[in-house]
Amino acid sequence: MNPEILKLARVLGVEPERLAYLAEVDVADLRLFREQATTTLFDANLVVLERMALASRLLPAPLIAKIAEKVFGPLLCARIAGLVDVSRGVDVAKRLPPRFLAEVAAELDPRRATSIITRIPIDTVLAVARELTRRQDWITLGRFVGHLPDPTVRRSLSLLDDAALLRTAYVLDDKTRIDHVMGLLPEGRLPGLIRAAAADETLWEPALDVLSHLGEARRAAVLPLLDELPEGLRARAQATMR
Repeated sequence: MNPEILKLARVLGVEPERLAYLAEVDVADLRLFREQATTTLFDANLVVLERMALASRLLPAPLIAKIAEKVFGPLLCARIAGLVDVSRGVDVAKRLPPRFLAEVAAELDPRRATSIITRIPIDTVLAVARELTRRQDWITLGRFVGHLPDPTVRRSLSLLDDAALLRTAYVLDDKTRIDHVMGLLPEGRLPGLIRAAAADETLWEPALDVLSHLGEARRAAVLPLLDELPEGLRARAQATMR
């Protein structure tokens, strides 16, 4: 299914099948609508959220972390995250368990909290990435790739097997980064992605999407590998890369 429909369904809290009628809508228009819907949801009750963020300055970070987990919950924490002081936000995030942070990440608009996200210690980020991988939450993983520094992205990608990496790349918010992300992989990883697609028909669309966004140098490296693909996928892949 169109990755923008998958992501829009997540924002609206519905099953992707309910939005299948949007398949013919231009991808750019779908993305714009998703971003508008996200903004509308996050700006609801903004004055109250700003007051809560301001009040959080009065309490010690360990207490705020406990309140966040036990009282606020992941949705409210996600709404407030972009409004709190950056250093305080990082301090609180370090004190929360990866399970809870993964739930917050699934509700968060990373565009609003980039300053906090980029300053969270790498061990915490990796722990959250492991939890998201366990949950097979490729959408959340894909949304954060564009907001993390390269060393963190590189370490996080090492946690994903080839199938998981293809599914995550398929739902990246910024598809222009796919070639850059592929460049962060260790040498020899790209052939593994091709073989994973060859072995699993559900990975065909993600693999074709990745191939269509590769730069010229990486396309040249991939072309000899296409012979390993099943005939139907090989023909589509060759057409994609022309």
